[in-house]
Amino acid sequence: MGTNRIVRGDYTSAVRKVLVLTLLLNSAVALAKALYGYMTDSIAMTSDGLHSFMDGVSNIIGLVGIWIASHPPDRDHPYGHRKYETLFTTIVGLMIFGTCFQILRRIYFSFQEDHKTIVTGTSFAIMAGTMAVNIFVMKYEAGKGRQLGSSFLAADAKHTRSDIFVSLSVMVGLFLTKLGYHYADAVIGFVIAVMIGKIGYDILKSASDVLVDTMCLDKSSIESAVSRIKGVKGCHDIRARGTENEIYLDFHILVDGDMPIQDAHDIADIVERRIKDEFPSVVDVMVHVEPDSTGQKRVN
Repeated sequence: MGTNRIVRGDYTSAVRKVLVLTLLLNSAVALAKALYGYMTDSIAMTSDGLHSFMDGVSNIIGLVGIWIASHPPDRDHPYGHRKYETLFTTIVGLMIFGTCFQILRRIYFSFQEDHKTIVTGTSFAIMAGTMAVNIFVMKYEAGKGRQLGSSFLAADAKHTRSDIFVSLSVMVGLFLTKLGYHYADAVIGFVIAVMIGKIGYDILKSASDVLVDTMCLDKSSIESAVSRIKGVKGCHDIRARGTENEIYLDFHILVDGDMPIQDAHDIADIVERRIKDEFPSVVDVMVHVEPDSTGQKRVN
């Protein structure tokens, strides 16, 4: 667990800067591909532009979600508002499926019409240039997502990564269309739709793990850290929930049944400090102290 603990205000400001920069880049990419794709009647290129446009929209949603998530705990939200970021992450996933549907719809109508795509050297130049921008955005956003422990940035980086594969597919489709395979444009459009759908599924799966409190720490690592503390005879019922950068943990420890309450309380404090030192992403620890009357170590 090498993630450094980040002050909430610094976290929000850092994520906001990343989203603003990627929003500007994604908007430029989307505009270039969508406009030229429309001018040349290319389903694949227009679909790719629409996909990039969704990247920009997801950046805007992320800015709103991060702002809400940055609010401090209050009476109605004692654990804070961090899960709003995850909630908005699911919205991005759903939007991706919406994009997938629009592409499939356009493909369907292309087979009902006399569809002819115009392929020029500019088509390839635009796709190559926008793909280079996408590679930069993906690496930048993924790196910042890992550094800040942001589930939204990680999800958005995956979304952007799909643009790179999509752009490669579009360039292949344009090349085949230039050779005379007129349905290649629609076929590549279908491939794009499938790839986008897979990315949407991965994002929704990751977000749902947080929303349903899936275990997010290795139990054996917790047991190992706690068992090394003098006075602790066992550790069990370990539960952890939250996001990569904000984990809530609770578990039970066993101590000598004849130990004074104050001594048991002191051990619990030591356990809490040890956990937060070894697992920086843990922001809250609840230690339940139980007497060990058997004298045997109990494991989960």
